[in-house]
Amino acid sequence: MLIRVVAFIGLLGVAPMMRAQAVPTGERIGNLKVGGGFSSARSDYADRYNGGAAYINFDFLPHLGVEGEFHYVKDSSDLYEKTYEVGGRYFRTYRKFVPYGKVMYGRGVFNFPALPDGFRPNLAYNLVAAGVGVDYKVKPYLYVRADWEYQMWMGFQDSSLSPSIITIGAAYRFR
Repeated sequence: MLIRVVAFIGLLGVAPMMRAQAVPTGERIGNLKVGGGFSSARSDYADRYNGGAAYINFDFLPHLGVEGEFHYVKDSSDLYEKTYEVGGRYFRTYRKFVPYGKVMYGRGVFNFPALPDGFRPNLAYNLVAAGVGVDYKVKPYLYVRADWEYQMWMGFQDSSLSPSIITIGAAYRFR
């Protein structure tokens, strides 16, 4: 009887250490997506610019991440707007749909029309941007994106330039 009591007390002391759970061998610190697409911008300097975009997302918390973007849009007369932006994004996941909102800060380069002497000035300005969009999971590693962004260029010719840009694209999610 004494042996049974000692064995029972011993098992009570060892039981918490004998879990049937495996220790994870590695954990992901975030999700990385890299993509690109077609962009079309409506600007208040000229009518419409078309071009391309590239972006990178790194989601480090369940609903928060960072995004970096590059846009290059131009018209038929070689006027162009080129932007480099970085900022935060908030997203939610609803099955295959991932809607998001973003706030960004960056730099924009504007190529002005040619002057009479043939000189074509281009100047850089700081900008802030906000946007919304949705990613759709086609496959676990492939996302399709629709994105709308409103930019405000600060100090553009003593006022501001405020284009809105629509982008349709796709991204690869690294696993």
